[in-house]
Amino acid sequence: MACTLLTLHKCVIEALGQFMLSVINAPIQPFLAAIKLLLTQPASIDIFASLWAVMVYVISIFYGLFIIIAGFNFVISGYSAEKRTRAKEWLQNVILMVLFVQASFLIYKLVAELAAGITAGVVEMIDPNFFLFTFDNVINIFLQIAFGMFYMLTLFITVVAFAINYLLASIGVLFFPFGVFFYFVPPLRDIGRFIISKLAFVLFLPFFASLVLLGASQLINIGAFSSIKILLMIGAFSLVNVLMILLAVLALLRGVMGVMRSDIARGVLFLKGNFLLGNALKKPSQPESREYWCRVRSDYPGYERRRR
Repeated sequence: MACTLLTLHKCVIEALGQFMLSVINAPIQPFLAAIKLLLTQPASIDIFASLWAVMVYVISIFYGLFIIIAGFNFVISGYSAEKRTRAKEWLQNVILMVLFVQASFLIYKLVAELAAGITAGVVEMIDPNFFLFTFDNVINIFLQIAFGMFYMLTLFITVVAFAINYLLASIGVLFFPFGVFFYFVPPLRDIGRFIISKLAFVLFLPFFASLVLLGASQLINIGAFSSIKILLMIGAFSLVNVLMILLAVLALLRGVMGVMRSDIARGVLFLKGNFLLGNALKKPSQPESREYWCRVRSDYPGYERRRR
């Protein structure tokens, strides 16, 4: 609005209101900037390139061993079609393992950039003023005064949660080669699937969080929610935090159950059960009668005199 002599008082009031809003929103601006950065920034994996090379070098030690095993199985298969098929599948898994493990850094980087890209697209659709304090109505002003500190605490918890997720996404490049390696080893496939699925969950978790924030920002257009904007903001970030915890726990439990159903876990449980059963069936050796009575005489000297 252009300021004239007739509208000077309105311009002064508007400028004063904008200044007060900037002062009030100043404490939460760093939190909002950090949340946006952690949501849209791709995982920083380039700094772990040297460590990734070490991990791949450790895994590459087993390449030759697996190729020898595949060739040996192919040689001893003879005329058995089933054994020859298994040997071919094993050799195929080894070849795919080598290719995907060596390309794991590039694959992980592409997936991380894809996840960050689609998350950034959703974040750009959110009105940035939705997360700021406003003087739009009296009810909202009083609610902002009452719940302002709680809103800042919620933002702080959200920043910490996203920072942990970003850290896991960044160091996940070190575990991704092992997940690929285990996936192509049939007895360890469930463990590899567990690692890969959890890394995918960490990479795409910000995308689902941004969808929650976008949905909450759209609700502000409904008249019933416009007067309780601060409660809607707190609810949106709290829901994101709760969903992150619940989804992480559910994903972890599901992965653990999958690992427990793997061949390795069943073998360990089988050996443990046999060991416990063997101990239970063992009967303690009873001392011989002569040793028993000698022990009684030595422990109770008066026993022999009473017998006499």
